[in-house]
Amino acid sequence: MGIGGGIFLIVVGAILAFAVSDVIEGVDLTMIGYICMGAGVIALVIALVMNRQRTNTSHTEYVERRDDRHVHGPDGTV
Repeated sequence: MGIGGGIFLIVVGAILAFAVSDVIEGVDLTMIGYICMGAGVIALVIALVMNRQRTNTSHTEYVERRDDRHVHGPDGTV
């Protein structure tokens, strides 16, 4: 889920918690909104921490070349 998914959950949760006034029997939309906002905040924090760790990682490029061809001398011998 990345940063965008976390922000999406926060926005949907805020809409459900503060803007929706419909009543569905057996479902508390305000509580679902708060749960979505909490999950969005957690997802956002995790995404930012993972992104921070990724930027601190250093990569060292090491190229090993192997030449399996036989080297022939001037008279054609190996």
